[in-house]
Amino acid sequence: MKSVLQHFVASLVGLIAFTGLMAARPSPRPQSASRRYRVEGVVKDGSGAAVSGAQVTLATAGYQADQPTDPDGRFDFSIVPAPQGSLKISAKGFAQAEKRWSLRATQKSLFLEIFLRPAATVEQVTVTATRMQTPLSETTADVSVLTKRELAATPALTLDGTLQQVPGFTLFRRTGSRVANPTAQGVSLRGVGASGASRALVLADGIPLNDPFGGWVYWDRVPREAVGRMEVVRGGVSDLYGSSAMGGVINILTRKATTSELSLDTSYGNENTPYGSFWSGIRHGPWTLDLDGEAFSTDGYILVNPQDRGAVDTKAGSEHEVGDATVERNLGQNGKVFATATYFREVRANGTPLTYNRTHTRQLAFGADWVSQLAGSFSFRGYGGPKIYDQTFSSVAADRNSESLVRSQRVPAQQTGVELQWSRPVGMKQTLVAGFDGREVRGSSNELGFFSGRMTSALGAGGRQRTAGVYGEDVLRLTRRWQITTAVRWDHWRNYDALSTIKSLTSASPAAVTVFPERTASAFSPRLGMLFRLTDHVSLVGSAYRAFRAPTLNELYRGFRVGNVVTNANSELQAEHLTGAEAGAQFAAFGSRLTGRGTFFWSDVTDPIANVTLSVTPSLITRQRQNLGRTRSRGVDMDATLHVTPTFDLTSGYEFVNATVLSFAANPSLVGLEIPQVPRNTFTFQALYSNATAASRWRRVTLSLQGRYVGNQFDDDQNLLPLGSFFTLDGSLSRRIWRDTEAYVAVENMFDESYAVQRTPVPELGYPLLFRVGFRMNFGGR
Repeated sequence: MKSVLQHFVASLVGLIAFTGLMAARPSPRPQSASRRYRVEGVVKDGSGAAVSGAQVTLATAGYQADQPTDPDGRFDFSIVPAPQGSLKISAKGFAQAEKRWSLRATQKSLFLEIFLRPAATVEQVTVTATRMQTPLSETTADVSVLTKRELAATPALTLDGTLQQVPGFTLFRRTGSRVANPTAQGVSLRGVGASGASRALVLADGIPLNDPFGGWVYWDRVPREAVGRMEVVRGGVSDLYGSSAMGGVINILTRKATTSELSLDTSYGNENTPYGSFWSGIRHGPWTLDLDGEAFSTDGYILVNPQDRGAVDTKAGSEHEVGDATVERNLGQNGKVFATATYFREVRANGTPLTYNRTHTRQLAFGADWVSQLAGSFSFRGYGGPKIYDQTFSSVAADRNSESLVRSQRVPAQQTGVELQWSRPVGMKQTLVAGFDGREVRGSSNELGFFSGRMTSALGAGGRQRTAGVYGEDVLRLTRRWQITTAVRWDHWRNYDALSTIKSLTSASPAAVTVFPERTASAFSPRLGMLFRLTDHVSLVGSAYRAFRAPTLNELYRGFRVGNVVTNANSELQAEHLTGAEAGAQFAAFGSRLTGRGTFFWSDVTDPIANVTLSVTPSLITRQRQNLGRTRSRGVDMDATLHVTPTFDLTSGYEFVNATVLSFAANPSLVGLEIPQVPRNTFTFQALYSNATAASRWRRVTLSLQGRYVGNQFDDDQNLLPLGSFFTLDGSLSRRIWRDTEAYVAVENMFDESYAVQRTPVPELGYPLLFRVGFRMNFGGR
């Protein structure tokens, strides 16, 4: 790891030098007449996201020109006859902006960054998690947005730690990606889901991040410094996204270069935790090169309570490296093409000497966007690449003073996918969206079995899975007060070429081969949403929908072990199907200083996949993935933001969910019990102070406090292993110490709260107190 960090630092030094030269390079002189000037810039919303399609009007004495912003929110007037004038910018859902500009005598060009304010009292933010740019106040879905400002003020180092401020967001086990096994990092929203496979689709710029074989999420796949904002859509959206979006969508939107610049975040924390993350954008004419990377390492902590520890309990540490390179070329004002290459490596120690896991991933993504005033907007994405996952499992003695290796796994997988989407406004009151996406995954679980230190068996199981879906959406604004959104999608999936081979290594008996029959299925996912503006300050929203999730290859063919809990695969699993509805209100008060949203929701899931306990002994708990009969999740989620002063904000969120088993013919004793891994109550809050105004640019101070309460939840389907409730408080303080440099300190779990995250059956603990100090730097940005 030391050599990796050295290479990382060396690369940063070279990149800083190169970017500095690009940013400092003088602009070329115009080749036209001496009295021709250039005015260019970018239009953004309040969250920092580019606003495409905004109308920009430039006016000087005796001259006027108009043009729309391109897909990156940019405009460029290259033959302006005067050195001063005005700009007017208008965009749907935003208040019109006007800006005076002038060039000094030595200037021939000018770059402007313009931020649009919401047009209505309810704050409006461009939301791409609904597959098209839409003001937040016009969406019928339940959407939360974390802006770049909020991300920078969050003490958490990981993206999943940041998302825990969103009510309803939980991982399969309530620890985080810093030490948790990746197979336990699937997302549950609103109490939907009771296993490691994610019930929410996680995207990075439209490309799925969910593991192709197992459905879980590697949260360190996206360098934190490259993230521009994150959007969370709660509730089933299979009508637009298919299988993986049964519980919602999380969209991670990365930063896009508007000038040549570089930003860097580096820190060091307790538990021997060095960290470095960078993002750089270099623009030259129509070309853009985005580079980002991250390196992280930590010794971690011992997961088990001091009174339960034995000689085998060691620290659960981890390290990872990730890098992305994106080349993009603008095609005039109306389009662009791009290609992105990604490398990712992760290694984790799982708390005992014999257990670890590691992952290697490589991916290539490419795409194109094109906007035509007559034909509409077109978007294409393609992606693919291999992944290898290795893991070992052990059996721990009752006194925890010895362990023995029982299983070693290698899981190779490969995926390819394509997406194509079209959207077009029809008049002033209607927008149509249609698209297609497909993916093929092949993977297997190859493992060796051990007994008393001796290799005894070899097992291989796997197959292929092909999915395809078509969808359409119609957003209709009937009147100024009424809006209706309808969407429908049809999906088809096929599992084939699946088999299992078992070979004894202690005898000469032949291998036993089981060929699984080909299986196909399809799903129909409709959605109807309505929005009614009760007043200019209050809107009522409601939706009803169907959603689904097909079982992953991991659930069908791969078993696993955590401590002394074994979970077996099940090749007979069926898809989960969700029927849901929600209704709520969004409001603004006190001149939009107070904004909020509350939603009541109801979800019925038939054939949900859960880990069902088959037997319990003092030394071993055996479970299997099975389709329960039916579960139900009902509750309410609320969030609100109060802008106390221009420099001080308060944000809070709360979710109550009652998630229970309604029927299960195979084991009626589970009926009425709570779905495991789902807390009934979750409450979060954030207090954020930042004097980042023009007058305080050189002494900017940002202070953030975040609290999170999580109620009791159970670690098992029989509700015999409660995890209890807990409260943690995090904080961060930063101060600008130089023009381009900011120093900060961040603390997580500052009161060192001890809480359980899983029981195997020995309780394992969540993060202790974590702190780090670091610097953030930005070079070359205008």
